[in-house]
Amino acid sequence: MASTRAANRYATAILDLASSKGVSEVVNNDMKSIASTIKGNEELNTFIHNPTIKVDVKENALLEVFASVDNVTKGLFHLLFENKRFEILNAIATEYNKLFDIKNNVEVAKVTTAIAMDAELEAKVKAKIATLSDKKITIENIVDPSIIGGFILRIGDQQYNASVANRLQVLKRELSN
Repeated sequence: MASTRAANRYATAILDLASSKGVSEVVNNDMKSIASTIKGNEELNTFIHNPTIKVDVKENALLEVFASVDNVTKGLFHLLFENKRFEILNAIATEYNKLFDIKNNVEVAKVTTAIAMDAELEAKVKAKIATLSDKKITIENIVDPSIIGGFILRIGDQQYNASVANRLQVLKRELSN
């Protein structure tokens, strides 16, 4: 919990700094890249969380791995070096993305499908989204074969379930009553 609050504070400060310099979108892309790289690379994640590795080694490694990031992001690395808090880098990156989306009136729609979405299904989903939200929407596709077909759309706390598995479940309940 404490690291979540700390990550929120760091992310808020970095967003304020990036906004004042006019690079908040560039830093947002950096943070997306950092979050996905740390999540997708167990070796890097272990390296960041290893307490036996010196913080200057961690900073130099991150500056090398993420050499193309903006100076504001590099400044975050240095700040984490000074405060010995590299273990919350992933949480900071994720929190920054959330705060950036809130600031820019963007909402993430999680669309669960049995197979990867094609253009036709994406058009149907976007049509449904238009009725549920007036914000700008980014679509995140999650593939889950257990829903058999159709899709499950989740925006914030709203959910629209148009999956075949859900329809079969409803039919099963109606037949059992």
